[in-house]
Amino acid sequence: MKVLLVYPRNPDTFWSFRHVLRFVGRKAAFPPLGLLTVAAMLPRDWALRLVDLNVRPLADADLDWADWVFLSGMIVHKASAREVARRAAARGKPVVAGGPLFTTGHAAFPEIGHFVLGEAEGAIAELIADLCRGTPKRYYRAANWPDVRQTPVPRWDLVNLRDYVTMPVQFSRGCPFDCEFCDIVVMNGRVPRTKTPAQVIAELDALLAHGWRDMVFIVDDNFIGNRRRTRELLEALVAWRRTRRTRIGFLTEASVNLADDPELVERMVEAGFKKVFVGIETPLPEALAECNKRQNVRRDLVAAVQRLQRAGLEVMGGFIVGFDSDPPDVFRHQFEFIQRSGVVTAMVGLLNALPQTALYRRLAAEGRILAETIGNNTDVAINFVTRLDREVLVRGYRELMHRLYEPRHYYRRIRTFLEAYRPRGPATRLSGTDLRAFVRSLWVLGVREPGRFGYWRLLAATALGAPRKLRVAAELAVIGHHFRRVAQGL
Repeated sequence: MKVLLVYPRNPDTFWSFRHVLRFVGRKAAFPPLGLLTVAAMLPRDWALRLVDLNVRPLADADLDWADWVFLSGMIVHKASAREVARRAAARGKPVVAGGPLFTTGHAAFPEIGHFVLGEAEGAIAELIADLCRGTPKRYYRAANWPDVRQTPVPRWDLVNLRDYVTMPVQFSRGCPFDCEFCDIVVMNGRVPRTKTPAQVIAELDALLAHGWRDMVFIVDDNFIGNRRRTRELLEALVAWRRTRRTRIGFLTEASVNLADDPELVERMVEAGFKKVFVGIETPLPEALAECNKRQNVRRDLVAAVQRLQRAGLEVMGGFIVGFDSDPPDVFRHQFEFIQRSGVVTAMVGLLNALPQTALYRRLAAEGRILAETIGNNTDVAINFVTRLDREVLVRGYRELMHRLYEPRHYYRRIRTFLEAYRPRGPATRLSGTDLRAFVRSLWVLGVREPGRFGYWRLLAATALGAPRKLRVAAELAVIGHHFRRVAQGL
């Protein structure tokens, strides 16, 4: 059996980091972890080929080679996935589709014949048996939440690691919280399921064996969803670092209550964690209550962010505008909070109703759903009737994004972060990619682009006053270029 695994092209979003790629000489931010994991579940005597459209085009010869096309993607990949399905059909190649896009949105793809809905582990054996018999069904779904302790090491050999900036590894699935707008509960449930520390170490060792030495993204829904298991993993990671003498660093996603556990934060830093993405959403308590973001309510969010920064973690933040309770000046509140907290990488999006979420169900019952979401929360195509006047919301969002990433505000935010930040933990490798990005930034940000003065002031002040922070300052300057370009395209 010959299987072609295809990952769609990323649109220009926050998470694509497209405008950073030319600085670092890579083709994509992350490889398709889901497809690489599915590939590891397939029989070893099957011939596999993976095409990531963010790395290279899909050739007709690839399709002609295959017996089957396995297609995966997120909601944001809908247009690209549809084009792949069209091309496969034109070449007479049957498609099996899975992943978040198809789990909640398969009805929109009548041209695709077969779907794996939900997580693959609980359905893949039946799919393989049916493919071998030549009797595949239209739908496959696991009867229960799969045991991720049975998930194999991804097939890293199917991609060229040098095409990517960061490697993804998953420890857990699921989140104990139930935010109204979030589809994690739909996809992965509210009871976090974790791999064993030995599994994670095996995946990291596999990356080392393939030559990887740089950052690893622990792509969990909430890294601290099961704190006991998280502590066990951190103990294993600390020991692994010492044994392997590696300089790999980590970043992950966690809820803001991480700041309430200084011992856990300390262990994360000791294990090599450098960054954490936190869903802050909004500083307005009414909106937090509205969306059931209870872990953020009744706390000083600025203080929580700064505790993590002082501990040695850079906080990347997710923010949302467009809640029913948002006042017309919500954009000012968001701007002031982000500037004051020093959340440099502030991913602000417009609220959209994702399929099968509690938000979608509520808005549908109120007759407010206008269309299915395209999955890109930076796109102004909001898919429901908003309480705040739509023109006010869209205009305010665009102005907020432009203002946040205007060089003078952005470099000021970096300085605010650096004042609180205490670089700690094991050092990560300074690679040729890092040096290439820095040298290119000297020209692009220091000469060609607006904000030149702010860039040179940042580098000079950091080099003279806090030289240990110079590397992170330079990295944030480059990342700001990406977000500025995204903001300009709104």
